[in-house]
Amino acid sequence: MTLIEFYVNFFITLFALIDPIGNVPIFAAATQSQSKASRRLISLYISIFTALILTVFFFAGLSILKFFGISMDAFRIAGGLLLFLMGLEMARGDFIETFTRADEVAHGGDPASGVQPLGHREKAKNAFEKLVVPFAFPLMVGPGTISTVVIQAGEAQKLGIVGLAIGVAAICTTAFAVLLTLLFANSISRIFGRVGMVVVVRVLGLILCALSVQIIISSVSEITHNLILPSAAHPYESGTHHR
Repeated sequence: MTLIEFYVNFFITLFALIDPIGNVPIFAAATQSQSKASRRLISLYISIFTALILTVFFFAGLSILKFFGISMDAFRIAGGLLLFLMGLEMARGDFIETFTRADEVAHGGDPASGVQPLGHREKAKNAFEKLVVPFAFPLMVGPGTISTVVIQAGEAQKLGIVGLAIGVAAICTTAFAVLLTLLFANSISRIFGRVGMVVVVRVLGLILCALSVQIIISSVSEITHNLILPSAAHPYESGTHHR
């Protein structure tokens, strides 16, 4: 594999797994009460976080999991549980309200309480703290993405120091693509409106709950050596459907 092939394959795989385009509606719903400046800062924070967490696991992923005695399947199950909790909030309609209430407090909604309005940077940091888990991690940067980074790190080591540098470049390019995608969330929010975003988020919440359950089922299947039927662990794959 040449350096160019490694870079292109790594970038395309990361972008497909992170799927920032598919996560735009969730991001738009979570930040619709924020100002444009705050949204831009949140997008920047998330892209920086994406680059940092992927770079860390690129160089020390397996070592970190081994140090704590955590298997990749256990890591996937934990990520699935976090995704399920997020999906449950979205499906119940609590997701948008959580960020709306936080934004009202940030603007000093109750003058008698003595709360002072926050600046764009402070509001963006507060919103990012709520979004970093589970939106940035593990929804965008999930177990699948991390496991892919760990695998690609092994390929990069075969190419030497230049290969490692190319791997980091692919990660940074992916983070930049995430930034550009999230910056368009403002337009998505305006197109759908509040009612439309509520509908979209609730549907996505249901899908996210199902996705998290599927992640857990697949991981448990691997741990128990296919005690769970393959057709349940990996649906829609050839050879797994049996009547």
